[in-house]
Amino acid sequence: MTKKSVSFSIKNWSQDDQPREKLRDKGKSVLSDAELIAILIGSGSREESAVSLSKRVLVSVDSNLNALGKLSLKQLMTFKGIGEAKAITIAAALELGRRRRSNDALEKSKISSSASVFELMQPIIGELAHEEFWIIYLNNSNRVIQKNQLSKGGITGTLVDIRIALKTALEVGAVGLILVHNHPSGTLKPSEADKNLTQKLKTAALSLDIKILDHLIVTESSYFSFADESLL
Repeated sequence: MTKKSVSFSIKNWSQDDQPREKLRDKGKSVLSDAELIAILIGSGSREESAVSLSKRVLVSVDSNLNALGKLSLKQLMTFKGIGEAKAITIAAALELGRRRRSNDALEKSKISSSASVFELMQPIIGELAHEEFWIIYLNNSNRVIQKNQLSKGGITGTLVDIRIALKTALEVGAVGLILVHNHPSGTLKPSEADKNLTQKLKTAALSLDIKILDHLIVTESSYFSFADESLL
C-alpha cells in the first residue's frame, strides 16, 4: 500500500489559517510574528510549512525580533528552507522596521530628557558591533534640527574632529548640542577619553555661545548620561 505524501504548503491550509488571507481579512495585528515572517519568505520546504519554518527561526533567538535582526545572511541561511533570497528578504524587512522606529522617534523629537535622546539614537547605534560618534543639533526650543554621524571606528574608539562638529552647528544655527556614542562592549562606564573629549567639545562650543547639553553612552538596552550624573 502506497503511503500518500503530505503537503506542507500553506495553500492546502484552510483559508482562515493562511497568513496572507488572514492579514487581508482580519488585519495585520492579529498575525503572530511567525505568520508575518512566513508571508515574507513565501514558502517553507518539502518537510514543513513557511509558518513552521518561521517558528523554528524565532525559537533560535528566543522569539526576540531584535536578536533576529542581528543575524547575518549566512546565519539565516543555516536553516533548511531559507536560501539567500529569503534571508535577504527577512533582513530587509527587519531593517525597515528599525528605520521606522527611528523615524517615529525623530517625528516627536523635542529633546526633554536623556531618555528621549536614548529613544532617538538607540535604534541607530545601540546594536552596532563598532563604535560611532554622533552629534544631535538643537534649536532654542530643544527641537532636533539634524543629527550627524561625526566618526566611525572600531570597537576601541573613534576619532572626532571638533572643528567639523562646530562648523556644522554654525551652518544649521544650532544653539545646543548633544553628543552620543555607543559602546559595543555593553559597558556604560565612560572612559577617560570620553570625559576628555566631552570637555574639549564643551570648551570649544562655549566660545561660540553653543552649549553641550549632554553626552550619552548608548548600549543595546541602556545608556549613561553625563548630564544626569553631573559630569558636564
